[in-house]
This record gives sequence, structure tokens and C-alpha cells, in this order.
Amino acid sequence: VQLQASGGGLVQPGGSLRLSCAASGATAYDPAIGWFRQTPGDEREGIACMSREDGVIYYGNFRRSRFTISQNSSKNTTYPRIDGLRYEDTATYYCAYKGLYCNGYAITYEPWGQGTLVTVSS
Repeated sequence: VQLQASGGGLVQPGGSLRLSCAASGATAYDPAIGWFRQTPGDEREGIACMSREDGVIYYGNFRRSRFTISQNSSKNTTYPRIDGLRYEDTATYYCAYKGLYCNGYAITYEPWGQGTLVTVSS
């Protein structure tokens, strides 16, 4: 399975952006799909995870926040949407697969997409 994240770019503060993560290749089950972000020098920070078993779980500061995640009917593409973008949202955003169940620990996810850079700047 390969994952391709896309949709990043330069956005002004207050704007919105929809990212996507497309999966190619077959799996024997419906894996959990996690979204993380990372800035240089920092660890990958868990944003949310979507799975058939858990539904959608948002982690840490992303609970009840500006991030929402949806999925297409084929379940091979997820779409995180970020509203009210802030300067501190500037980061590289990654998607990754896991087993059946979600968690917020990047080390438990494999494989990873290549990441898509979001830059919030005026």
C-alpha cells in the first residue's frame, strides 16, 4: 500500500484548506488512517485518526477544534479540512496507516505518505 498526501500550499491566516490522502494498493482489512503534522526539530504530532472500529478520534489540542476529517465512499481517500488557519498551523502534514484501531502515537503507524507542506503566511 502506498499513501499520497496532497493539498498543501500557501494560505493566508484565517483561510481554509482541504488536504487529501489517497491510498493505492489493496489491504486485507480496513486500516485506521492517521493524520499527523510536524515542524522542523519537533516530533510528529497526532491530529486525528479514522477507522471503522473507532470512527473519528481527534487528539490533544485538536479535539473540538478547527480540524475535521471525512472520507470518500470507497474509503481509499481521506480529507482533513482545516478552518481558521493560524501561523502555528504551518507544518508538513502526513497521513499513515495502522492496524484496525486508532491511537495518537506516530511510531505505531506504517506506511507513511510523503507529507504535504502547509504554510500560513500573510
